[in-house]
Amino acid sequence: MVKDLFERIQSNKGPLGKWASQAEGYYVFPKLEGQLGPRMQFHGKEILNWSINDYLGLANHPEVRKVDAQAALDYGAAYPMGARMMSGHTTIHEQLQNELAAFVQKEAAYLLNFGYQGMVSIIDALVTKNDVIVYDVDSHACIIDGVRLHMGKRFTYKHNDVASLEKNLERATKMATENGGGILVITEGVFGMRGQQGKLKEIVALKEKYNFRLLVDDAHGFGTLGKTGAGAGEEQGCQDGIDVYFSTFAKSMASIGAFVAADKDIIDYLKYNLRSQMFAKSLPMIMTVGALKRLDMLRSMPELKDKLWENVNALQNGLQSRGFNIGDTNTCVTPVYLEGSIPEAMVMVNDLRENYGIFLSIVVYPVIPKGIILLRMIPTASHTLQDIEETLSAFEAIREKLTNGTYKKIAAETTVDVSAQ
Repeated sequence: MVKDLFERIQSNKGPLGKWASQAEGYYVFPKLEGQLGPRMQFHGKEILNWSINDYLGLANHPEVRKVDAQAALDYGAAYPMGARMMSGHTTIHEQLQNELAAFVQKEAAYLLNFGYQGMVSIIDALVTKNDVIVYDVDSHACIIDGVRLHMGKRFTYKHNDVASLEKNLERATKMATENGGGILVITEGVFGMRGQQGKLKEIVALKEKYNFRLLVDDAHGFGTLGKTGAGAGEEQGCQDGIDVYFSTFAKSMASIGAFVAADKDIIDYLKYNLRSQMFAKSLPMIMTVGALKRLDMLRSMPELKDKLWENVNALQNGLQSRGFNIGDTNTCVTPVYLEGSIPEAMVMVNDLRENYGIFLSIVVYPVIPKGIILLRMIPTASHTLQDIEETLSAFEAIREKLTNGTYKKIAAETTVDVSAQ
């Protein structure tokens, strides 16, 4: 007997979906309103926002908005129509690619209309069934989905564990030799949940012993790390050892789109084999012109990155001096680890938003282990030291309520099942 395809979906919403009736519209899919920035509106109240990936404060910068508006007047929202290969290619797209390649110290670059499917498609294009992929177990979902398309063998190595990587490179080398294939290692410049830099320098050093190519997703490192802002590879002095460099415009550039950079022959190959770009509309001109302006500001206004790091250091040092566990982040991403259940986490976040006016991202199981609550904050250049002090005071207050059982009691008295985790 054939089952109804929807039977499983209707009976099991998944580990996150099961909380939808209690969480949707508030804890997940919240609606932030008003001008983008540290102070926005949520449910009719002003909140201090730590959940916006606008590292350099460009999202609402007057110069950026002026250029975006002029581009809309000049080109409209639709231009260019069609995929790059057919009718969506322009001189301005080429200009942006050339400037991005120079900025990240690569021979060539290619624009992508979205980061997520761009990464999925890059992985798909780079490997065949005879090749072996070795990737960090904590890689972003776009990397995991790209690896899922791979018809050959893949191995994960323990997060940021070079010894584990080497052990898997030995396995991959044996298998690739038998299959007549190659090896692709994939990691991130910055891991977006924990805030650690990938160990790029150590990975590049392994090339002296093993024959592999390295793909790095540097979405959180681009614009925030390195002397010029060229990312984690520049920060660690190993940009030359990154064979394929990828980043999005969704973080430091405060926009939509992405790019991939590498040697010219690799970019020439990807241009003709990236299915997510060959069969999808080109990046709209508004985004392309806007990205040129944002890139120019990254290069010409180092004070933006300086202010960002002033705020990062003030927030992270303030948390640590008050005894909070922020893990071993060495980037702008600021995680705070607490112990508690999902219901306790929901009550705590409600308290933060309603009584302290603090809005941030909450991460729970299955993204992280059971019993752990991760509050992730993204400092930006637009935040002030007063914002940071206000947040630190709020964190001291909620920690006391979590520790003394206040949140657990409230959760037990509501419709939330405390034992459900």
